[in-house]
Amino acid sequence: MAIALTVTAKGEITLRKDVLQHLGVRPGDKLSIDLLAEHRVQLRRNPGNPVSTIFGLLAQSNTERLSMEEIREASAAGWAGEE
Repeated sequence: MAIALTVTAKGEITLRKDVLQHLGVRPGDKLSIDLLAEHRVQLRRNPGNPVSTIFGLLAQSNTERLSMEEIREASAAGWAGEE
């Protein structure tokens, strides 16, 4: 089944809701377009990175680890304007 889309003056298209549902796309999701031969494209949902890839992102082995109490004290001092 072919679905006709209109290209705006800015070169943009809007995908119909039924197309987005077919792809399993929700607001905030990313799409990937592969450019194929003979002026064809392939559109697919980009699964992105799983949340687990960010675990340990900010961890540094050479930094001092703080207890929860030390973190609370530092946070309170920061909100109070203390350094």
